[in-house]
Amino acid sequence: MQKFMGELALTITAIIWGSGFVASAISLEHFTPYQILAGRFIIGTIILSVIFHKRLKNINKATIIQGAIIGIFLYLAFALQTVGLQYTTPSKNAFLTAVNVVIVPFIAFVMYKRKVDRYELTGAILAIVGVGILSLKLSAGINIGDLLTLGCAVGFAFHIFYTAKYVKNSDPVLLTLVQMMTAAIIGMIVVLFKGETSFVIEKEGMYSLLYLGIFSTTIAYLLQTVAQKMITETKAAIILSTEAFWGMVFSIAILDETMTIKMVVGAILILCAILISETKLPFIKKKKLKEIT
Repeated sequence: MQKFMGELALTITAIIWGSGFVASAISLEHFTPYQILAGRFIIGTIILSVIFHKRLKNINKATIIQGAIIGIFLYLAFALQTVGLQYTTPSKNAFLTAVNVVIVPFIAFVMYKRKVDRYELTGAILAIVGVGILSLKLSAGINIGDLLTLGCAVGFAFHIFYTAKYVKNSDPVLLTLVQMMTAAIIGMIVVLFKGETSFVIEKEGMYSLLYLGIFSTTIAYLLQTVAQKMITETKAAIILSTEAFWGMVFSIAILDETMTIKMVVGAILILCAILISETKLPFIKKKKLKEIT
């Protein structure tokens, strides 16, 4: 039951992130990318502090250090993704970001010599192929934007890995709050450093930023942190990779994007990836056992 709840929470997180593509597109018409990053993390910090302020008396040094570490990885990943998007196409940016799903199991192998589960690895590779078919428009050559986005994928991979590691012995809520606070502080420093302190407040821009701050940041990352207490980091990465699928669904529903065969094939591959990593294909195991006997 606990495993199911974790998977459900991560699926909701992926759905929220998928819907966030529309909010991000609207926000960028009113704010700079760095203002959006700072804004969403400030909103997250305020909401979590107001709701869970009583828990702060239980915070300890370990949680502060751990939350700060995943907060740094979180902001770094978002910043690299944002800067990378200025030099590469949105489709390549989305695809290369999703590469984190393959990086996660290898981080676990290198750091802990944890055996790479062949079903989870197969699922991870299938998820990458699915995201590629879903979002990638082929363009020749690798540019600086692609390399920065690949760096972003590494950042998100380490964020998922360390979240899974730290949440085992820490309060998920406090861990989320500290990482949000860390990302908000870094975000404000970057905005001040770049001199992007002036902006015009317009309803459309503020509503989209509030959506990103409340749903795509506060609720989504709280759900992710709590859920990762219940399932492996590789499985978490695979489920979170469905963000691309949900982004497609919301683009079709809200932005009237046309569904193509490419989209359907990509979606099927992502679904297969989840089924393989979740079920570990028990019918194949039974078949092997029958052959042995």
